Amino acid sequence: MSRVPPGPSRRLLLAGALAAVSAAVTGCSPDSEASTSGGSKRLRIGYFAFPSGDVIVKSRKLLEQALPDYRITWIKFDSGAGVNQAFIGKSLDIAALGSSPFARGVSGSSPIPYKVAWILDVAGENEALVARKATGITDVAGLRGRKIATPFASTSHYSLLAALETAGLGPSDVQLIDLQPQPILAAWQRGDIDAAYVWLPTLDELRTTGTQLTSSKEVGAAGRPTLDLAVVSDDLIARDPQAIAAWRKAEAKALRLLKSDPDGSVDAVAAELGISVADARAQLAQGVFLTPEQVVSADWLGTGSSPGKLLTYVTDTGRFLADQKQIDAAPSEDAVRKAFYLKGLSDVLA
Repeated sequence: MSRVPPGPSRRLLLAGALAAVSAAVTGCSPDSEASTSGGSKRLRIGYFAFPSGDVIVKSRKLLEQALPDYRITWIKFDSGAGVNQAFIGKSLDIAALGSSPFARGVSGSSPIPYKVAWILDVAGENEALVARKATGITDVAGLRGRKIATPFASTSHYSLLAALETAGLGPSDVQLIDLQPQPILAAWQRGDIDAAYVWLPTLDELRTTGTQLTSSKEVGAAGRPTLDLAVVSDDLIARDPQAIAAWRKAEAKALRLLKSDPDGSVDAVAAELGISVADARAQLAQGVFLTPEQVVSADWLGTGSSPGKLLTYVTDTGRFLADQKQIDAAPSEDAVRKAFYLKGLSDVLA
C-alpha cells in the first residue's frame, strides 16, 4: 500500500472499543462485575504480556497486597491502539501505553481523558526491525518496495517510520501492513512479509530466521526515543487519587526488585508469561529499566511541580507523527503538559 492513512476517528475507535474491550473484560468472569459496577473499590488495569516491572507487579500481586479491599482486574492488550480504544470506551482505569500511541491520544480537539503518571521502561533491544534472511536484505535502505509488518499506532510503528526516514525512505516507498505480534509471526513463517518491526517475545522468534536491521535503542540514540508509559484515567484521578499512589508505589517496588532481586524478578516474569527462566532472563536484559529516582527526575517524568524531558519526547513524537501524516495535527506542548499527572509523584521515594 502507498501511504498509511491517518488513524480512524474517535467515533470509530469508540465503536471498536465496545466490542474488543468488552470481550476482554468479560473474559475475566468473577472480576467483570467490578469493571462495570461504578464503585470506587475497583481498578481495571491494562497490561502487555511483555517483560517489565508491570508484569512483576501482576505476578507478585503487589497491588492486591497494597489494596486488599479493591477488586482488581488485569486485562491483557496486544498494542497501544487497543488501550486507547478502551480508554475512549471508559473501560480502563490504569494501563501500560507506548509513548507513540500516547502522543496520538492527546492530539486533536478531543484528547483521550487520561494522563501519564509513570514510566515503565525505555525501549531498547526489546523492539527491533528484522528482515527475513531469505530476502538477502542487510540494511534499512534495502527495504524499498518490500512488505513490512508492524502493529499500527504502536511504538514499533513510530520507530519503523523514523528508521525509514533516516534511511531516506518514506511510507510510500514500502508496503506497510498492519498486524499484531502473533499474526506477524504467522505471516513471517508463511513468507507473506519481508520484514517486521515488533517487540518481545515475538521479536526473538523472528530473529532465529531473520537479520536485525536496527532496534529502538539505535533509533532512540539517533533522537527518536520511545518509552512504555503508564496512564491513568481522568475519572480515577478525580475519584481515587490514593489508589494511584498505591499503584505507583507498587510499580516503584517492582523497579527496585529488578535491581535488588534479579533472579526473583526473572522467575516472576517467566511464570507470568509462561516462558522459560532462560528466555525471561534474556528478554529482561534487552530492556532499559529506570530506577524510581530516575523516573521522578527532570531527565524523565519530572516532579510534582515541573515535567521532565518526557514532555519534549512526547511533543516531538507528535510532531513527527503529524509530519508523517499519521495524525491530522501535532499536539501542542501545552496540550501534552496537561496530559501529565505529577501530583504526589515524589511520594514513591518516601
